[in-house]
Amino acid sequence: MAAATRLGPKLSLLVHLLIFSWYVFTIWSNCTLQTSDRHPGVRSYGGRWKYLTFINLVSHALFFGLCVLADAVHSAVSVKQSRSGAPLLLTRARDFYFTALAFPVGTFVFVSFWTLYTYDRELVYPKMLDEIIPIWLNHAMHTVIMPLLLLQMFLQNHRYPSRTKGIFSLALFAALYLSWVLWVHHASGIWVYPIMAHLSPVGLCVFFGGASLSMAPLYLLGEKLSLMMWSSTGNQKKKKK
Repeated sequence: MAAATRLGPKLSLLVHLLIFSWYVFTIWSNCTLQTSDRHPGVRSYGGRWKYLTFINLVSHALFFGLCVLADAVHSAVSVKQSRSGAPLLLTRARDFYFTALAFPVGTFVFVSFWTLYTYDRELVYPKMLDEIIPIWLNHAMHTVIMPLLLLQMFLQNHRYPSRTKGIFSLALFAALYLSWVLWVHHASGIWVYPIMAHLSPVGLCVFFGGASLSMAPLYLLGEKLSLMMWSSTGNQKKKKK
C-alpha cells in the first residue's frame, strides 16, 4: 500500500509544528490589537467569538495542533503499531476534522470574504479597519488559510467519511453558527457583519440559506481535490455513501 503521507513522521511533525505556531502567532496578534473604541465589535456582546473568521482561526490552530500530536505519536511507534490503538484513533480524528470542518469552513471563509470584499468591502470589512488591523493580519486571517489547507491536503491523504456523515456534520456546524449569530442579534441588537443590517427579513433568510447550502459543494470540492491529488498514488481513501 502506498504511503498516506508524502513526508516521513519527523518531517511532517516539523511542518505541522511550524504551521501550528503560525496560527498561534496570528491568533495572539489578533487578540492583542490595540483596538480602543475604533473597532467596537470586538468589545461588544460575543467579542471576537461572534466572527466566523476568528472561529475558523481557532479551529485551524486546533486542527494543526492535532496534527502535531498525531505526528509525535506516529514518530514514537512502529508502522505496525500506528495501525491500531491511539495512533489510529488520532489519525481518524485528524482526517474527520480536516474533511468535515477544517477544509470546507476554511474555504468558505476565504471565498465568501473575498467575494464580498471585491463587490463592496463595506459589507464585510469596512475601510476604517485598515487603520486598526495590519494588512498582513488581514491576509493571515482571510488569504493564507487557503494555501495552508491545500498544502495539508497535498502532504497527507485524508480518509473521507461517508458523504451523509460528512455533510451532516458540516450542516450541524453551520446551523450552530447561524443560531449563534441570531442570538447575538437578539441579545444585543448587533449584526455580526454589516451586510446583514442592509437585508430585509426575506433577504436574511435567502442570505443564510445560500451561505448554508454553499457548504455542501465546498465539501464535495475538497473530496474531488483530494481524489485528484492522491489518485495517482493508488491510495485514495474516501467513502461516498
